Amino acid sequence: MSKRVLVSSVIGAVALGAIAVGGFAMASTATRPTVENGSAGYVAPSRQSAGKLSYTADVSDDSGVRELRVIAWPVSSELDPTESELRYVDRAKCRSISEETSRCTYTLKVTQRDAADLTEGPWQVSVLATAKDGDTKFVPHAATVDVTR
Repeated sequence: MSKRVLVSSVIGAVALGAIAVGGFAMASTATRPTVENGSAGYVAPSRQSAGKLSYTADVSDDSGVRELRVIAWPVSSELDPTESELRYVDRAKCRSISEETSRCTYTLKVTQRDAADLTEGPWQVSVLATAKDGDTKFVPHAATVDVTR
């Protein structure tokens, strides 16, 4: 094999490797969604109005936000939902605050009858964020809220 063929083969292999590595680096820059500034609250119902259990968070992804699924559960129940289970729970209402970020708010109306059946004490909020490109972020313990009567 001539030196000229060997050198051009090595240069070709190095160039091909650089392109492959560059392509890998570009493919790996896609990010998973993030869930930030999450907070939960509970307002007990009164005789005049319903109460509510709520959760609000800022959800971001480089492709945009498709949805945020939310479930709240009493810590004493030891429910501890999984990512796959969260695909079937209620959706928060999300509104875009930029191309990549949405503020998502989940509100569950609580009547006096509902409140009578709620377990008092700490409740955990679990969320599943889904980006427009299909990436997901599961946060099993996104927030805690105390439920009282």
